[in-house]
Amino acid sequence: MNRPIGIFGGTFDPIHFGHLRLAEEMLELANLQQIRFIPTGTPPHRGAPQVTAVQRSAMVGLAIADQPKFVLDEREVRRAHMCYTVDTLRELRQELGDAQPLCLLMGGDAFLQLHTWYQWEELFELAHIVVGCRPGFAIEERIHTAPMALQLQHQHRRCTAEALSHRAAGGIAVLAIPKLEISATDVRARVAEQRTIRYLLPKAVADYIYQHHLYLTC
Repeated sequence: MNRPIGIFGGTFDPIHFGHLRLAEEMLELANLQQIRFIPTGTPPHRGAPQVTAVQRSAMVGLAIADQPKFVLDEREVRRAHMCYTVDTLRELRQELGDAQPLCLLMGGDAFLQLHTWYQWEELFELAHIVVGCRPGFAIEERIHTAPMALQLQHQHRRCTAEALSHRAAGGIAVLAIPKLEISATDVRARVAEQRTIRYLLPKAVADYIYQHHLYLTC
């Protein structure tokens, strides 16, 4: 059995314990061999992050340094053009081969917006989608408000976490994961307002923020 590799992308502006706890839960529940953290270079779905891609990537590296199954992948940081998830997955598929199961990790809210992503339907040919939902999120009810194309994908591709190792791509697994109510927006606001960010993110990341004078304005 070939255990899956998790793919966790995001702006990580900055990375915090909410990101890290979600990844740790998915690592265990989906029986992943590792998770690759991929900081976005130029994100297509939101405005430009406050700090540089190199700085955000450095903070991710500091945050995951003590977990050997978490790996920093800087391919999008090095990319000069717009970063699309489908392009990153194509690269990974070429590098890792057709047989290696890949799992694209995301939250429930992101999954319900998946149909807005660039070439989103091709994602299923390249990876499984693993959705981490807080208890009570009720994705089965919310999916009915999504476009029919996403509803059909959800209906026909649902699988268990155990099944992710049996195929390289194509499934949708939904995992119940308690959510830490921490947001990068709040972290940035706290820094700008000179309020404490202790226990919201790793100390090494907090130290980096202060040493490099990041997020001084909201």
